[in-house]
Amino acid sequence: MAIVCARKIANVGLIYVFCRPKSSLDRLILLLSIMGKNILITGGAGFIGSHVVRLMVTKYPGYQIFNLDALTYAGNLENLKDIENAPNYHFVKADILDAAALKNIFEQHHITDVIHLAAESHVDRSIVSPLDFVYTNVIGTVNLLNTAKDFWKQDLSYENAHDGTWDGKRDHLFYHISTDEVYGSLGKEGLFTETTSYDPNSPYSASKAASDHFVRAYGETYHLPIVVSNCSNNYGPNHFPEKLIPLFIHNIINKKALPVYGDGLYTRDWLYVIDHARAIDLIFHEGKKGDTYNIGGFNEWTNIDLVKLLCTQMDEKLGRAKGESESLITYVKDRPGHDRRYAIDATKLNKELGWSPSVTFEQGLAATIDWYLQNTAWLENVTSGAYQTYYNQMYTNR
Repeated sequence: MAIVCARKIANVGLIYVFCRPKSSLDRLILLLSIMGKNILITGGAGFIGSHVVRLMVTKYPGYQIFNLDALTYAGNLENLKDIENAPNYHFVKADILDAAALKNIFEQHHITDVIHLAAESHVDRSIVSPLDFVYTNVIGTVNLLNTAKDFWKQDLSYENAHDGTWDGKRDHLFYHISTDEVYGSLGKEGLFTETTSYDPNSPYSASKAASDHFVRAYGETYHLPIVVSNCSNNYGPNHFPEKLIPLFIHNIINKKALPVYGDGLYTRDWLYVIDHARAIDLIFHEGKKGDTYNIGGFNEWTNIDLVKLLCTQMDEKLGRAKGESESLITYVKDRPGHDRRYAIDATKLNKELGWSPSVTFEQGLAATIDWYLQNTAWLENVTSGAYQTYYNQMYTNR
């Protein structure tokens, strides 16, 4: 049976064509396209956000994707140059602290769903300026929740929030992306599960914990359809070089010191960003409303072992003598409130929705290094701040 579907063609409008879906997945994508979803992705010019935007734009041509980003230091539109002219992609420069701007965006673009990634996320920065994290991560999230609640209120009621029909209708969804750091620090054994109690130890993780609580509170109090995911440390292409892996890649290229905190034995679970985007896509479409999902890479590395692996791969790829990059390692004074170990148990996501990582850490790290070595202009622009002029070139000065 053929289905009539609408496709938006640039400068033309909606073109109606007959489509014959070949599989159940094709039928789902087709039906969702017909529904005319207008998805707001906040923080879509950032590291994780840009990968989510790219996936949603390319995989679901029937969706209209609105990328909202304030373009602070970590927001970079060059991350999305390959899709910026797609007919279903739209960039909106705005700050989630601006409630009036959010209201206008929802009204103008008839936003049906939110995937919320916009956040201040660097622990060291949170120690220096904690209020910035309170404003963006807490107040900004509440602004977004209020806007979604008010705009979708005609579709929300006590009855359909609690009798199961919301999960069947899937009219709207507020999907909040968070971090495993809200759980605090682990000992040598154990994993974070979706039921682990919150115990944040830095201003960053405290602000994210507060935002998680607000999202769940709006789900319970106002019956807003919500879902939350908590992820482990991400790595991959387009990562701003203030975090460990991109910073050390940049420093190794330039033969600069590699500063390792404390004894280097702090342990993290690492998640390839493209796998994280796949998980977000899956949870958005198939996750249970009101639920929480942990997303992890199923692998743990101490910082020093990771850095040594990175040095080995960089030496091989740069044609340097074995051990040359490792000689750049410098141990520095530990930072305050440094959690000893994080480790995610992503079993629920695997069993319920069928997600698993597509690469090992060694494979993902090699691909990440290759990307940075092949995109030196991007790295130079980011470290020099030149990328901040890209917005003016592409949007203001056109």
